Amino acid sequence: MFFDVYYLVLVLPAVILAMWASNRVNRTFRKYSQQLSMRRLTGADAARMVLDANGLHQVRIERVAGNLTDHYDPRTNVIRLSDSVYDNASIGAIGVAAHEAGHAIQYATHYLPIKLRAAIIPITNIGSKLAMPLILIGLLFVSGDLGVQLAYAGIACFGLSTVFQLVTLPTEFNASHRALAALEQGHLLSEDEMVGARKTLWAAAMTYVAALAVSLAQLFRLLLIVGNRRRND
Repeated sequence: MFFDVYYLVLVLPAVILAMWASNRVNRTFRKYSQQLSMRRLTGADAARMVLDANGLHQVRIERVAGNLTDHYDPRTNVIRLSDSVYDNASIGAIGVAAHEAGHAIQYATHYLPIKLRAAIIPITNIGSKLAMPLILIGLLFVSGDLGVQLAYAGIACFGLSTVFQLVTLPTEFNASHRALAALEQGHLLSEDEMVGARKTLWAAAMTYVAALAVSLAQLFRLLLIVGNRRRND
């Protein structure tokens, strides 16, 4: 019963927010991916121009399959743009491509939050794999203080993913800020077109806010569950 109550009160509202954010970014991108820019620059063109303006001529741009699967890979120094962005000359595509160029600029300028996020990825991956097994073993198969301690160890591992989501927020907002500044300064989009780019990137940023909300809600839920177990032992 406690599982259901905590889920309904804490997690479900955050999940609904995440679903809304995901739907919004898809609708916003779909809207502005149908509005061609006056200069007819493609997403790949815009990314290249933003990179070159910041002296990042060595960063390559490649095409990747999928929709909104765009990302910057710091290991290979490559920006990968999705089918819906790479050769699309729309306002939405240009905004997304410039955002990924913003991530490349972050690495080049040693932006602290992006370096921190990259540094904690390995331990976060390990923690995410150990979290639920430790919690379940502690709650279901081990009694007494040892079970509670195992469960709390699992929660600590889960908390690493929450920290990762928290660190991700400033990197995403900063990448969008860099992208919009570059588009405006380089006159890649007109003033009216910048409105669409801002809305596209703002909608994308909200998905990261929602992801953090879900992670925090799950973390509090787990703490309450284990806290009840400890009081009842």
